[in-house]
Amino acid sequence: MKPSWWRSSYQLVNTAAPLVLLWLLMLWSLRWSYVITIFLALPAAFLMVRMFIFQHDCGHHAFFKARRANDTLGFILGILTLVPYAYWKRTHAIHHATSGNLDHRDFGDIDTLTVREYLALSKFKRFRYRLYRHPLVLLLVGPTYQIVLKHRYPADIPRSWKREWATVHGTNVALLGVIGIMALTVGLDRFLLVQAPITLTSASVGMFLFYVQHQYEHTYWRYREGWNYYEAGLEGSSHLVLPRWLQWCTGNIGLHHIHHVCSRIPNYYLQRCVDELPELQNAIKLSLRDSIKTLTRALWDEDERRLVPFRDLGAIQARLAAAAGQAGLALQPTKPEVVPRAWR
Repeated sequence: MKPSWWRSSYQLVNTAAPLVLLWLLMLWSLRWSYVITIFLALPAAFLMVRMFIFQHDCGHHAFFKARRANDTLGFILGILTLVPYAYWKRTHAIHHATSGNLDHRDFGDIDTLTVREYLALSKFKRFRYRLYRHPLVLLLVGPTYQIVLKHRYPADIPRSWKREWATVHGTNVALLGVIGIMALTVGLDRFLLVQAPITLTSASVGMFLFYVQHQYEHTYWRYREGWNYYEAGLEGSSHLVLPRWLQWCTGNIGLHHIHHVCSRIPNYYLQRCVDELPELQNAIKLSLRDSIKTLTRALWDEDERRLVPFRDLGAIQARLAAAAGQAGLALQPTKPEVVPRAWR
């Protein structure tokens, strides 16, 4: 839990330097072929993901020892990633404090309904939820909306969050300044042709990582009375096994179960925790192939305690109807009052 100043600083250098070089190469490639530009955007996007992991560590005060150093760097990186630092920091803290808790699903997580909650919705809200959980929406439309629009004005947070709103507005002003400088130097069109594919690709990769680390078949969801913080961390956060180069690009965030048990551990110590603590080697492991299969799972089956795809609804509904018929009850959510407000 003790950050190393030199290791954190070295991470910044070995990530920022190649990112700047790739950005300049992309700019230079515009005179030849945009195909080359797009090709170079892929490694640049992964470096951007790695920069966001540094911002993420700053939000947990796990990158530097000093809080001010973390917050200062976090704000600067928030301009680069288009993610306002204090706003993201607070909503992400809520995610950590309530992950896997069915009574708290309003901030910082991907909306997940139980089977009973989904069946109690109107046809229109069912359609909306299915659209929301479609992989193309989650990984393409959703990240673009978050980065380009929602983070510019997050209307869902309270006005009483003064510091968070100040960071949102400060980030927007800084972005306008960057865009103005780029327009006067390299040209607005050339700047967007280079930056847009990096930003949008990195946003989609980041959303994919966040999704698969909590949304898999035998994940962890409980109501408040049965919920436990450490069980939620170890059982509701996966160990995403990645090739070494991809683990480097993603700042070891695939070791997500350790991060959720103790978020103050810097990214560069997470692998050491796995290697030295046998208790942390028993988490649910997902390969890249496994993680792709999780994209169809969208509903929490409370009876079997597993995340299920929409195609299983018929069998589950028949099972619930039979059980309800035997008890003389109608199908309804177990706790209708805790359905996320977006789907009420």
